Amino acid sequence: MALPDGSRSVQRLVDEHYAALYRYGYRLSGTADDASDLVQETYLKAQAQLGQLRDHSKARSWLFSILRNVYLHRIRTGRNHRQVSLDNAESLPAPAEAQPGVDPAEIQTLLNELPENFRTPLILFYFEDFSYRDIAEQMDLPIGTVMSRLARAKAYLRSRMK
Repeated sequence: MALPDGSRSVQRLVDEHYAALYRYGYRLSGTADDASDLVQETYLKAQAQLGQLRDHSKARSWLFSILRNVYLHRIRTGRNHRQVSLDNAESLPAPAEAQPGVDPAEIQTLLNELPENFRTPLILFYFEDFSYRDIAEQMDLPIGTVMSRLARAKAYLRSRMK
């Protein structure tokens, strides 16, 4: 049985972008469960708004924007509860490749301390390989502001890691 065109499109988006969206959601929220919830809600919204995606080559940026908006909405409504269940410890994502002597858990803790307007560009640039221009478009900011926020976020992380 063939899937309708809309379902095939959503399935294609899932196949191509799930891992990157999950990493982004994990870095924003700090927990595996919240990241899964963010990604699931992102795909639900994407499916409902699929007609807005005119250029499939911009799907990644479009999905990241949806996920960020879902995350910001959760923060505003207070639905982002940071809880870690010991029952799900084995379901945590594998730690990212780190520099010798750098603890990935410490990096995540420091990322969680950053205000969202500094955390988002840092995650997009260093963990998801977005360009300054892509980040600026996604966050609706001038490129100079993105560069400034990246510099401030890096300075904060350096000072806290020493």
